[in-house]
Amino acid sequence: MLYALLCYHQEDVVCSWTKEEDDAVMARLAVVHEKLASAGKLGPAARLLPTTAATTLRKDQDPPLVLDGPFAETKEQLLGFYTIDCADLEEALSIARELARANPGGAYEVRPVSLFVPGTFAP
Repeated sequence: MLYALLCYHQEDVVCSWTKEEDDAVMARLAVVHEKLASAGKLGPAARLLPTTAATTLRKDQDPPLVLDGPFAETKEQLLGFYTIDCADLEEALSIARELARANPGGAYEVRPVSLFVPGTFAP
């Protein structure tokens, strides 16, 4: 089964890391990424740009309203996601725990995926 691991953290904390701190986190995550890729468990993953680059389309209006920013009413922001292929929720939680050890703070939301469109491009 496919799972999405949605990565949440306080954006002001992550954006305040020095290049060295950010590189260290990314190096620790790369170890986990390689392990997951070698096991055939890692699908598409993305690190999102800061929320200052976001645009929101409010579809509850006619016509839909376009606004600058994410307008999230939360302390933490969605910073990225992983797509992983796991036997069950327990395996997905195990992977989320391993990623959390590499990148502490924030949260990982684990959600089953019903594949809508698998995509056709490769990075």
